[in-house]
Amino acid sequence: MRSIWTSDLVSFPGLASKFGVIMATLLLTGCASSGVETTNYMLPADAGSADATLPATHDTTLLIARPLVAKHLDQEGIVLQLDDITLNAATTNLWAAPLPQQLERGMRERLAHRLPSTQVLLSQGNSRRDAVTLELSVDSFQGRYDGAAVASGQWILRGGDGKVQSYAPFNAEVTLNQDGYPALVRALGRSWDEVADEITAGFHSSSR
Repeated sequence: MRSIWTSDLVSFPGLASKFGVIMATLLLTGCASSGVETTNYMLPADAGSADATLPATHDTTLLIARPLVAKHLDQEGIVLQLDDITLNAATTNLWAAPLPQQLERGMRERLAHRLPSTQVLLSQGNSRRDAVTLELSVDSFQGRYDGAAVASGQWILRGGDGKVQSYAPFNAEVTLNQDGYPALVRALGRSWDEVADEITAGFHSSSR
């Protein structure tokens, strides 16, 4: 990824602020001319996974359904929000696998580490009458013009009878600590960590 000088931002009024420089760098490197090699990114693992231990037995089962993502997110390019109304998908900085699949598997990993007494599985290929199912709707999973990585939407926990046990909107924001798509993807991973923390609290509350 090439770096840019602040003077390169003249074509992007309003982006040459402390965090706007980060977003403009992402935009310019993401919209490079044809012939530039693409870079593919995987959502990083749970930041706390190294400290987790899993028990031999499980009290309950939690199934993770494939998240429903907003139309603008259901594509290969990593998305940037340029202002309050404009979205841009990168053409050379891409998700290595479909985003719904990465979010699904990433959430399963995160909740498995946060809920050691619960068997956490992907819902596809698993059917348990007594299992709780997590449903996720993702409205935002993108970089933002103020230098934040944003994950927003809603989660729902349903019992084996299909009834809602718990639900809440989520809006996790993590500030990028440097420019570039690697920093953005890592920040998005940390935002997904925060969403997992919220769901874990909701799961514990609904199980009481």
